Amino acid sequence: MEPILSVVVPMYNEEEVIMTTHGRLFAVLEGMGCSFEVVYVNDGSRDGTLDLMQPLAKADPRVRLVNFARNFGHQCAVSCGLGFARGQAIVIIDADLQDPPELIPQMLKHWREGWDVVYGKRAERKGETAFKKLTASVFYKLMNYLSDGIVPKDTGDFRLIDKKVRDTILAMPEHNLFLRGMVAWVGFRQMPLEYVREARFAGVTKYPLKKMIQLAANGMFAFSFKPLKLFTAVGLFMNFLAAIWLILALCFRGFYANWLGCLVLACTGILLAALGIMGEYIGRTYEEAKGRPNYIVRTTPDEYFDGEADRSGM
Repeated sequence: MEPILSVVVPMYNEEEVIMTTHGRLFAVLEGMGCSFEVVYVNDGSRDGTLDLMQPLAKADPRVRLVNFARNFGHQCAVSCGLGFARGQAIVIIDADLQDPPELIPQMLKHWREGWDVVYGKRAERKGETAFKKLTASVFYKLMNYLSDGIVPKDTGDFRLIDKKVRDTILAMPEHNLFLRGMVAWVGFRQMPLEYVREARFAGVTKYPLKKMIQLAANGMFAFSFKPLKLFTAVGLFMNFLAAIWLILALCFRGFYANWLGCLVLACTGILLAALGIMGEYIGRTYEEAKGRPNYIVRTTPDEYFDGEADRSGM
């Protein structure tokens, strides 16, 4: 029998926090009075995360543990968890306790009122540096411009989605995943739930600047052709400047020598940037064409609960 609620928790090197997360999560879920399961996805952790979770998965059928063959990334881990989730409603929450599990009952209440998606909206972000807040603000403003406002500001992956929304998302065969954008794009009835995002309970962030830039690029190139259109406009503008420059060069002696080098450098930089943007789109098209899976599962929940996990892999 399928549970009312599934909770998907991606994990990567979370040994310092995962037992505390599990305790708080189960305390909330057991007090809600509905059937539930928690799908933990181990994204190739190199610490003791898997060793801590295996006994729980073998002892309690409500704990469903998925183990990747290697690290595939946060978005892939969430996507995998959605695939294994059996609930009528599914909550996505990270293991670091920045997003409070205590909000889940309120999310489920709104779902029962008829909302298909209840997404967490950060009213305040504790424990984050000024640089992190600045880059986050720039990211959401840029995404809103490029995606015509599809992605709500100050939202992450912490949300509840209905099963039909999950099915729609999983039917989208994309490789460079940007799940919060995909959930927003599919529509359905969606509402925000404001909350204060706490500082990380323990451990270090799994989204350093490099990964944040990659996530931003995935969102930008997956939901917009505006970067290509921008360089079309820039190209036309440069042609206009070139025409002005030619007229001035013919009219004023010495103008040609003073401005030629600057104009060549500017045009070269714009061309290289345009080629880089085109390369991003072409590279993502190539990734889609290869058709490789987004992740490889080494052990499934049933293997853990039925007995010793399969050591041969999948």
